[in-house]
Amino acid sequence: MSGNQNNPVRRYEKQYAGILQTVFGVRAAFTGALAPIQVMDGVQENSKAFSLKTNSTPVVIGTYATGANDGGFGDGSGAKSRFGKLTEIKYDNTDVEYDYTLAIHEGLDQYTVNNDLNAAIADRLKLQSEAQTRQMNTRIGKFLSDSAGKTEALADFAEDKVKALFNKINAYYINQEVTASITVYLRPELYNAIIDMTANTSAKGSSVSIDNNGLARYKGFTLVETPAQYFATGTLAVFSPDGIVIPFVGISTARTIQTEDFDGVKLQAAAKGGTFVLEDNKKAIVKITGSIVD
Repeated sequence: MSGNQNNPVRRYEKQYAGILQTVFGVRAAFTGALAPIQVMDGVQENSKAFSLKTNSTPVVIGTYATGANDGGFGDGSGAKSRFGKLTEIKYDNTDVEYDYTLAIHEGLDQYTVNNDLNAAIADRLKLQSEAQTRQMNTRIGKFLSDSAGKTEALADFAEDKVKALFNKINAYYINQEVTASITVYLRPELYNAIIDMTANTSAKGSSVSIDNNGLARYKGFTLVETPAQYFATGTLAVFSPDGIVIPFVGISTARTIQTEDFDGVKLQAAAKGGTFVLEDNKKAIVKITGSIVD
């Protein structure tokens, strides 16, 4: 980002995209559920982020017909094809839309900034990326909650209720034939309730650590304690297979522009983002609802 700061406009799309991608990779919540964030610079589409080929044709398992009149044999009065009915397979184009915007509008006066202007711009882009990552974490938490194909309520954190809940959800995933690894993102209150359960003992093979307040897995699920502010209101936890959610951001512009209002530049950026999950995968996301008494 070196160069003549007297240029009327300097572009920072690539730098901003790279910083945002790096910061998000370190600070993102719900990381297991997320595919790598897609960050694009210099985007031109004003609404569509990308398109996917999707197919909603259900799998039909039939039986092979071997009757004397099937498949054109005999008098032909049986099934026209011994393979059964013919199902046509077609893929649709699914457009993925942006659904929120991000912006930066800051001023750096060379007379008062008290730092190298290039260094100050780099600092501000990094700090903006951190703040916007926290905003994206909140949006992703709400997105997971809104996308959940199944909801279970937890009345309180009593041990018997928590165990019954996890047993029920374990059975749900088995019956849905979900084979991907499942991670549970929990508010600290529920996470601590599981840590404190008397059933989690070394005698039962539990690896709970009271010293480190840690428990890696419970009932076959990976546990991740997640800041409460990233959950939608009323959501205590979210179960999700790993890597099924795609977060994305498109950087429309990131620039400094000379201003007549003071001796310096305005730092401006405009971006748009969104989150996507295939409709069929929503049934593999489970949210737990309940209330927290402060």
